[in-house]
Amino acid sequence: MRAIQRAIQWLWQQEGSPGQRARGLAAGVFCGCFPFFGLQTLLGVALASLVRGNHLLAAAGTWISNPFTYLPLYWLNFKLGSVFLGPGQGWPGMESLRSEAIWQLGWAFASRMLLGSLVVGLAAGPLGGWLYWRWLLQTGGQADPQVPRPPTG
Repeated sequence: MRAIQRAIQWLWQQEGSPGQRARGLAAGVFCGCFPFFGLQTLLGVALASLVRGNHLLAAAGTWISNPFTYLPLYWLNFKLGSVFLGPGQGWPGMESLRSEAIWQLGWAFASRMLLGSLVVGLAAGPLGGWLYWRWLLQTGGQADPQVPRPPTG
């Protein structure tokens, strides 16, 4: 429970306006939806630079894909891509899901995975950023919303 409280406090204390912080998180979540193992953080930070978002929150947003969420996230991405491109050969077996083996499945698999990742990222990134932005506005972006903010000027 303490770790969750520290994580929430860290989210509140990031630099930048609520919009900058939300754009950074949204960029990271968007990039985290793609199966580019080892590159998601770099891509998230690069995208955050383009949209003038918070870089640390972009890196943290890529954690949407982690060892606990890889399988359900990429299964959803593949299934969604298959809705648009047709069923293809189906979801591969568990032995094919290692990061180095996944791309050897060919373009039929990769195209469905990438299109599904794009669709999920276009939904999850902006939604996550908007929810975080609303949360920051409601709390004033402070570590403790009960403490009044000092006057500026």
